[in-house]
Amino acid sequence: MRFKRAITLCLTGLVTSCAIPNTHFDAQQAHHTATGFKANYQPLRTDLTQSFFKWQWQRAMQGFPPEKPQHPVLGVNPHTAFLQQNKTQTTVTWIGHASLLVQVNGLNILTDPVFSQRVSPLAFMGLGPKRQQAVGLTLKQLPHIDIVVISHDHYDHLDLPTVNALYLQQGGAPQFFVPLGIDDWLQKNVTHGHREHITAMDWWQKTSYQDVELQFLPVQHWGARSMNDRYHRLWGAWAIRHPSLRFFFGGDFGWSKDLEDIGQRAGGFDLAALPIGAYAPRWFMHPQHISPEQAVQAQQVIGASHGLAMHWGTFSLSDEPLDEPPRLLAEALVQQQRSADSFFVMKHGETRIKEGAVWRVVND
Repeated sequence: MRFKRAITLCLTGLVTSCAIPNTHFDAQQAHHTATGFKANYQPLRTDLTQSFFKWQWQRAMQGFPPEKPQHPVLGVNPHTAFLQQNKTQTTVTWIGHASLLVQVNGLNILTDPVFSQRVSPLAFMGLGPKRQQAVGLTLKQLPHIDIVVISHDHYDHLDLPTVNALYLQQGGAPQFFVPLGIDDWLQKNVTHGHREHITAMDWWQKTSYQDVELQFLPVQHWGARSMNDRYHRLWGAWAIRHPSLRFFFGGDFGWSKDLEDIGQRAGGFDLAALPIGAYAPRWFMHPQHISPEQAVQAQQVIGASHGLAMHWGTFSLSDEPLDEPPRLLAEALVQQQRSADSFFVMKHGETRIKEGAVWRVVND
């Protein structure tokens, strides 16, 4: 079983560089290359494949996960009727992993929507990381979605069956706001040549949808969906601004000076959804995934009044037990002398309403 798991994870993670032309290449942009994109500050690691196989070999020999969760990760029943009818309240609902439903001024926004049971190019074979907790809201329970934002093209953030379903939702397709390169992928795999529902953006670019402003922001990460397209499509975080909400969606990232740039240029946030999971082992994960302690630091650096923990408790992607990230987050808040409610942890399906400077849990 350990050998099978190692082989499966190696297959799902095996990527090598290949010279695919970058159709969005702009020589005036330092992070553009002829074949893709690169990070602003830290060199993209060239030993990713070798290090990945080293990690998988360690897993196969030592067992995975090395520790079992101490407590089950439990969800709650969603407030489906309220969410479907809400036109005035500013809310956030954790669907699971990096999938959030954000409601502002009657608009319904989804971040990195993934509703499939596995996140893997081999999911059709029953291989790859399996969902450990049911989605907080099903596709059928969602209100009509107006905006979808995608941070990058990894399988736990960009899910083909999900975006297909959203494109075909009753009442019309949402507008997809995506990094450069993912527009071409969507056009080929989802919209079948149509581009009117796709908006592709580069780092620091801004655009508007009705009365919401969206800005794409640089972070330290990478992307790939196959053996030959590593770094071919751009990655990043999102700022979503409205008079009633300034929201930061972090997607997935490692620590870099990009966070200081965001803090200096983006104007601060009421709420920042920040990843707290998939950090172990640190020797392999640190360039691409922050730890819970770094998430607390990131909240302060980017100037967010509140943090929301995401990217944990849903898929077993790395070596920490599923329930460990919130415990380390709580310890980090104490160590950094931050209040417990300044960076909150939600349950799958939980909704919070913004009431002034407070995010109140919606009770049954």
